[in-house]
Amino acid sequence: MRIAALLLAGGASSRMGSRDKLMEDIEGIPLVRQRAITCIASLADRVRAVLPPDKPYRAEALEGLDIDIIYNEGAEHGISHSLRCGLVGIDAEAVLIVLADLPDITTADLDKIIKAAKAHPLATILRGADGNGKAGHPVLIRNALFEDLKQLEGDTGAQPVLRQHKSDTVLVPIGTAALRDLDTPEDWEDWRAEQET
Repeated sequence: MRIAALLLAGGASSRMGSRDKLMEDIEGIPLVRQRAITCIASLADRVRAVLPPDKPYRAEALEGLDIDIIYNEGAEHGISHSLRCGLVGIDAEAVLIVLADLPDITTADLDKIIKAAKAHPLATILRGADGNGKAGHPVLIRNALFEDLKQLEGDTGAQPVLRQHKSDTVLVPIGTAALRDLDTPEDWEDWRAEQET
């Protein structure tokens, strides 16, 4: 099964004020590069990043990596548009959707989802979940649903498709990383404080 990791990094980062959350420093490199490296190291066959055209420094942060870059010309239309851009012309039996603002998801977490997909061939969706079984990220979606994803609009991401196919979804426990995204300066301060303890 050919799997493409789709790193969604095309958003505006509007809740961070003057800062771009995807350029926040993580162990000496920008978050967007750290997330890309995590994807590249996984069992995914190919990695594609969706970036906004008006933030060239995000593309610069990915220089030298074995990754395909797609530009989201409609970033203002929300995450659903980023997802649709990322699917254009993609050659894969499934996509592993990775949000660039979830810093705790590891390569091992991505591989857990991919291995679960191979172990559950009838499941059209596999999702990371926390220890209580609450569904989160990353999300693997088989190509039978690609056309449904391409019809999405707004800032809901894949949620309408995920809700529609809840009965054929397998949840894969990966812990709190499945739900932890950092959208505001306060989120980042709390997260950095935790890393130091």
